Amino acid sequence: MRFLPEYANKHSTQTLQQGLEEYYEINLSITDPRKLPPEFAQILLAHDISHVVLGCDTDMYDEIKLLPLSFWTSDFKFGDYIRTRKDPKIRPAIDIMYDDLIKQHGVLWLYSSIFFILPRLLPEVLTIWFKTRGSRKYYPFLNYESLLNRSLLEIRQEFELLPFIK
Repeated sequence: MRFLPEYANKHSTQTLQQGLEEYYEINLSITDPRKLPPEFAQILLAHDISHVVLGCDTDMYDEIKLLPLSFWTSDFKFGDYIRTRKDPKIRPAIDIMYDDLIKQHGVLWLYSSIFFILPRLLPEVLTIWFKTRGSRKYYPFLNYESLLNRSLLEIRQEFELLPFIK
């Protein structure tokens, strides 16, 4: 049985800051963006914050799920992602996330696991897509500072995220 971090508990009362600390404590192979220049690290930290807010682990299933879930529940949309991928200042930060995965598991693992996980994940992603249609309040992806001292449960309730966390 796999250890479930407290931040991944749907009803966790940890603050977002506490959840982020736990995230870095249990994911030692992940580059800690708090040790990088702020302008470079902003997108990395926002990605890590989304892991905590959305209760996602760092296994390949949750990594693949995290991107569309973030687009559909936060104010960071697919167009924003494309712009950041094209920005020469931010692109290297995004590449760090992929480099961390490859360093940890290897290229073969990365692409073969995507191939095997997608069929299992697709029904959940479609369900999430249907549940996020219509008007909703989006959580702040890049401007999360005001959320750091609030409980994860409170954040998840305010932004109607509980249905997306197992």
